[in-house]
Amino acid sequence: MTRIVFMGTPEFAVPVLQALVEHYNVVAVYTRTDKPVGRGKQITPSPVKLFAQQHNLPIEQPRTLRNGAEHTLLRSYQPDVIVVAAYGMILPKAILDAPPHGCVNIHASLLPRWRGASPIPYAILAGDTEAGVTLMQMDEGLDTGPILVQRSIPIAPDETTGTLTEKLAQLGAQLALDALPDYLAGKLTPVPQDHARATMTQLIAKEDGLMNWNKSSVYLERMVRAYQPWPTAYTYYRGEQLKILRASVLEHNAPELPGTVLQIGKDIGVATGKGILLLHEVQLAGKRAMSAAEFARGQRELVGSKLG
Repeated sequence: MTRIVFMGTPEFAVPVLQALVEHYNVVAVYTRTDKPVGRGKQITPSPVKLFAQQHNLPIEQPRTLRNGAEHTLLRSYQPDVIVVAAYGMILPKAILDAPPHGCVNIHASLLPRWRGASPIPYAILAGDTEAGVTLMQMDEGLDTGPILVQRSIPIAPDETTGTLTEKLAQLGAQLALDALPDYLAGKLTPVPQDHARATMTQLIAKEDGLMNWNKSSVYLERMVRAYQPWPTAYTYYRGEQLKILRASVLEHNAPELPGTVLQIGKDIGVATGKGILLLHEVQLAGKRAMSAAEFARGQRELVGSKLG
């Protein structure tokens, strides 16, 4: 049976690993080192590590893949191929060349669009109408290797990073099962990427969720969905952080300054640089999530105030 070393870290990678475990001999799982999570900064294993522990798979968590000892250890597993899904580390040439069939990566975008660490939120932020997964041969660059096969799905109007990640994870798992046999048999022709069409992403940071009310309501609504579940889009009300969990666009320009809270019938809206953002669900720091209308009833000074 084909020997596979799997490399992955977040929840997106778990369905891919599960599919491989059910159909191949996964001889080792590489994942990132345990990280502090949440307000308590409790050291927490990655979702991939938790899955590997549950299935008694050998686990490796090197801090670097660039020293000879790590190369020797990996070769000792004698993988036929290395399968990567959102691992979070670039593989050096010594690792790429170790397995007879090289290394393949399942990337959550339709390459060359959205290379890098955050393809899913970037696709939502840009207003893309479709997303997808790419199975690619890995080289020493960042998502620059030739494409083996791609699959796409539409991005729903209410899609969040959370919901789209779940869909693409399942799509990636199925793609791995469907395409790996042909890849291992040499039946897939790698197609070089058009690097001139490449777009890049960066790691999302907490401060990326801060809403600039001078932006358009269309862009701000995309922010709400792109940064759900993390870091969430947020603003400030009377000096306290206010998370915007659900919102929609009212394509009507308000005379008030951007950031001004408006009463629009039974709805609560905010004037923006273009259009109005209707707030549906919000959460004040340390409080429970609630409808914007309920929040406004408890905050009589909200309407007419300026957020940010």
